[in-house]
Amino acid sequence: MAQLLHQYSVDLTWTGAGEAGTATYTSYGRDHALTAGGKPALLGTSDPHFRGDADRWSPEDLLVGALAQCHMLWFLHLAASAGVVVVGYEDAASGTMRIESQGQGQFTEVVLRPRVTVRGGTASDGRAVDDALLADVHRRAHEHCFIARSVNFTVRHEPAPVVVTA
Repeated sequence: MAQLLHQYSVDLTWTGAGEAGTATYTSYGRDHALTAGGKPALLGTSDPHFRGDADRWSPEDLLVGALAQCHMLWFLHLAASAGVVVVGYEDAASGTMRIESQGQGQFTEVVLRPRVTVRGGTASDGRAVDDALLADVHRRAHEHCFIARSVNFTVRHEPAPVVVTA
């Protein structure tokens, strides 16, 4: 079977050189901008623990966000395929990173906490839309999520009970 390959390109521009550049560890800013095609620039920095600006996105924020986005997009696709009408989706995702004595770090896990609101309590095939049905959709979304399949740490799911609206 032939494999499909997709390429993704992002341009990164460091904007934190200031007057001294990297003359010392504290002389330069960590600010940068990510752009891709005609999309708005995403203003990035390092984590505030590493001299970054708390008002900008860090690579760690973006990794947790990418996992949450990927899961949500697959969940919505699979819910639609299962005849479940999702009308609301929120996630309070968090990640844990361990920093070792020499300064190297790695994520140890990310926890997704999706809160799903569905319209009606029945899928198009007559099944009840309950926590068990949505847990299966979350499981399948995790199996399909490109980002979760690409990381070497645990990505857990702690979904809130489903909210059903009329």
